[in-house]
Amino acid sequence: MNVVFTGLVIEWRGPSPFYFVAVPEEQAADIREVAALATYGWGVIPIEAHMGEIAFTTSLFPKDGGYLLPLKSAVRKPQGLSAGDDVTVRVTVRL
Repeated sequence: MNVVFTGLVIEWRGPSPFYFVAVPEEQAADIREVAALATYGWGVIPIEAHMGEIAFTTSLFPKDGGYLLPLKSAVRKPQGLSAGDDVTVRVTVRL
């Protein structure tokens, strides 16, 4: 399954800052349809993501009925992304 969406980079301030992009509801609903086939536990969904020219693997985290896409520094910094920036992401759910 491939999903494309645009969202805001958000910062979660814990012991160290983490950055995420929330998957919009329409695309989250599509992902939920295949979640049971893809999850490896706790509702986490393995994916391959593309942002600009950068491709990376990670997992979507379930949050309040939707999903958060974590952005590692190795993905965020080369593109100059910070909290509040809009990004377009192409996600492939790995089954």
